[in-house]
Amino acid sequence: MGWRAAPGRWGSRWWCGAPGRTERRPGDRIKTDKRDAIRLARLLAAGELAIVTVPSVERERLRDVVRCREDIRADLMRARHRLGKFLLRREIYWDAPGRAWSRRHRQWLAGLRFADVASQLTMADYLHAHDVLLARCDRIEDQLSKLAADSPCASAIARLRCLRGIDTLSALGLCAEVGDWGRLDHPDQLSAYLGIVPSEHTTSSQRRQGSITKAGSTHARKLLIEASYHYRRQPGVGELLERRQRDQPPEVINIAWRAQRRLHARWRQLKDARKKPNGVVAVAIARELAGFCWELATRDPDPDRIPPASLPTGDTLTQARSVPPKQEPAMA
Repeated sequence: MGWRAAPGRWGSRWWCGAPGRTERRPGDRIKTDKRDAIRLARLLAAGELAIVTVPSVERERLRDVVRCREDIRADLMRARHRLGKFLLRREIYWDAPGRAWSRRHRQWLAGLRFADVASQLTMADYLHAHDVLLARCDRIEDQLSKLAADSPCASAIARLRCLRGIDTLSALGLCAEVGDWGRLDHPDQLSAYLGIVPSEHTTSSQRRQGSITKAGSTHARKLLIEASYHYRRQPGVGELLERRQRDQPPEVINIAWRAQRRLHARWRQLKDARKKPNGVVAVAIARELAGFCWELATRDPDPDRIPPASLPTGDTLTQARSVPPKQEPAMA
């Protein structure tokens, strides 16, 4: 991280190029510092050098914490799989009502007893590893919720939380992985950066599109795809979403409501009319959800700005109604 301060100290301007996107001839087997400098200078002058954005020290530190939490979640999933396969080899199954890894399921696991000492020791160690990882995950999620309020992207996080399926940790993860949203001039650039656009091999008039490119951050792509499943349900504003949207400008809430109506209609169109699989539909919804995230994150946070009274014309997937209905809380 210390080399970021070098350009300011030396009074020079620096660019950071992507080594993986720098062209190199296959037959070029001589590498020296002088040759590299000449080649980089020629590529820069020709505009062929891929310049990458270097995040600030604060953003990189925040990204490290977000990725640390994701690593803990991956380790927790592996620990649960190990314990599940250990029981499966002994034909021990959870057949009681309720989901796996709930409190009731955890009590059932603690009550299991084995005739041999080796199996009992293995079960105890697997349970201990699971509990330690679960406590670490809860602790770091609590710390991340506190860091989000004082982070450089606190305003963007507050606006992203207005979207269905995106809460504090998801919004913080997107901001940490994307970095500066303003460096992307169009939402299509964000979709391409996150690797949720289809690959293409087109020759002449015959167009061939394949699976998504899966470029960029895997964590950010996973967050968007997980959030896209929330748009299967009918549009509405529940108690938790209404609480997240408090103190936000009406224009931001209007964009979040427009996202609900469009993405739900898009889900129904792809799933019911075109009979696409759930995975394909989720990726398509995530691609459009990224556009709404870009619109909210790059919006000028001016509380005095008056939002338009209606939705833009020409949107075939949304209706003219732009104000979300208030749902009464369910009575006990």
